[in-house]
Amino acid sequence: MRSVKVTDFNSLEQLRKHLITSLRNYRRLRQRGILTDFHKDSFDTSTSFARIGGGSLGGKARGLGFLNILINNYELHHQFEGTRISVPVAVVIGTEVFDQFLDENNLRSFALNCDNDEEIKERFLKAEVFSEEIIANLMSFLDLIKTPLAVRSSSLLEDSQYHPFAGVYSTLMIPNNNPDQFLRLKELVNAVKLVFASTYFQEAKNYIAATSYRHEEEKMAVIIQKMVGTNFDGRFYPTFSGVVKSYNFYPLAPQVSEDGIVAVALGLGKWVVEGGETVRFSPRHPKRIIQFHNPDEALRTTQRSFYALDMSTNTLFASRIEDICTKSFEIETAEKDGTLQYVASTYSHNNHAIYDGISREGTRLITFAPLLKNNLLPLAAILELIVDMGRWGMGTEVEIEFAVNLNVERGKNKEFYILQMRPMVVNTETEKINPEKHPKSDLICRSDEVLGNGIIDNIRDIIYIDSEEFDRSKSRVVAGAIGYFNSKLIKDQAPYLLVGPGRWGSLDQWLGIPVTWAKISGAAAIIENQFKDIKVLPSQGSHFFHNLTSFAIAYFTVGNGISDSFLDGEWLNSLPVEEQREGVKHIRLKNDIVIKMNATQKVGIILKPTIEEEK
Repeated sequence: MRSVKVTDFNSLEQLRKHLITSLRNYRRLRQRGILTDFHKDSFDTSTSFARIGGGSLGGKARGLGFLNILINNYELHHQFEGTRISVPVAVVIGTEVFDQFLDENNLRSFALNCDNDEEIKERFLKAEVFSEEIIANLMSFLDLIKTPLAVRSSSLLEDSQYHPFAGVYSTLMIPNNNPDQFLRLKELVNAVKLVFASTYFQEAKNYIAATSYRHEEEKMAVIIQKMVGTNFDGRFYPTFSGVVKSYNFYPLAPQVSEDGIVAVALGLGKWVVEGGETVRFSPRHPKRIIQFHNPDEALRTTQRSFYALDMSTNTLFASRIEDICTKSFEIETAEKDGTLQYVASTYSHNNHAIYDGISREGTRLITFAPLLKNNLLPLAAILELIVDMGRWGMGTEVEIEFAVNLNVERGKNKEFYILQMRPMVVNTETEKINPEKHPKSDLICRSDEVLGNGIIDNIRDIIYIDSEEFDRSKSRVVAGAIGYFNSKLIKDQAPYLLVGPGRWGSLDQWLGIPVTWAKISGAAAIIENQFKDIKVLPSQGSHFFHNLTSFAIAYFTVGNGISDSFLDGEWLNSLPVEEQREGVKHIRLKNDIVIKMNATQKVGIILKPTIEEEK
């Protein structure tokens, strides 16, 4: 403590300013890491995390609140010199507001029974009654925050221990830059209504139907979060975003599963969570990146575009905010913005080599070499610390989304923001498998890259896309046909094996079939085969992948050059087809197939029916 006297000041005004500053700093210190009720006068636009309305905060907001406490209790803000670690400033609208909105606008019964997402959106947007108290608080919040906002779901069931609901509900990003504050308010309220509406979209209903929950139990809170990033001539985005998992299902020596895995990409995190090409590395082995072991592989797997928020978009009367605000831009745009220098290398055509940085002429590759090799930011050390902290704090394996902003004003710290933490479901029940015990002719598939443990022995239906006949330009049409068969088999209560080429659930239709979770929710096992013309690495960065682990769905990858992995496509093509649409075949067997997998051994096999009368 330091004694301060009135005589230390030259004027009463100087004393007054000192007292105000001291009280403000003390209040910030006391509120740091604590969830408080929102009040405009006490809300700190650099650190606060507050609530609006009563009821639960939902799973995602609880996770953020817990992270905020851990960061402040262990003083992680300044643990790494020159880098500030924090949770973005946010307010949370409690679930009581959701209940009140449904009841006052007579939407509950309609939403539970309607199966048309567009109709649900329209009814929710047109609903006129919204709490005046909440509107007043949102207006006050907008008085303080004039930067882009992420409006995110935080339902009761979201980020739960056993079914984390990754990517099931909506996250909307809005520019929040209209000069008319009332129009900014209208834009924000519409975004909140659309997040409320996503509680009842068909994908959410299909997801809940696959769990032990009832949809009537679900309630939605909403997080309104200050977005991370910088405005570049109407494009708003962070330098890079990523997902770190504390458990790696596909480790390559010297890595082990417990070392974890990171997927990072230039721009907004939409690219990562929806399965685009990313840079993947272990926090404990950051310089060992397999995908860049030769120039040809690096050229094939590099990120070619990125997502940013288009600040010129008018979202006021749009029901598809998520589609019109975030837009894709070419890598050349990032070089013009000055963000590429942090994450790129250059491929020289003259000598077929890759050089770190972008100081020479050539093709730009997203490698993250300036960060991982030159330690421009202690990224690996930060990720290792927050993963250990999250795993200890939650008592389970975790997945953490983050964003980093390096384009800060001179003299300011680089910004590392933790956006979300959710538990990972890792099934550890194993049974030792001896693949050599079964002749190759008895197997539909063998894989040395498997996700899951245990035995599945109740499948007679197969949804199959032949990689030899598949046209990648028709990926989206094929995804629709898969959704048709999925709905049909769910009604029949028939779990099935899904077999097809490329990366399932990919954002990029040229890398795989872009199915959403709703279109494959009835699958008990999935085989990811290779295209006939290109090889695609399996994705670990997507919400799609996270839901696979939550439901303990078997996931087999074959055709990646591992000699013992194979798929008996000839046998599948010889079976009678029950129904076919857009090249997607539904095969119904007379007897069960048996699936055995052991992720510890890194091996899985799928046995043909014991009595082969299928032909």
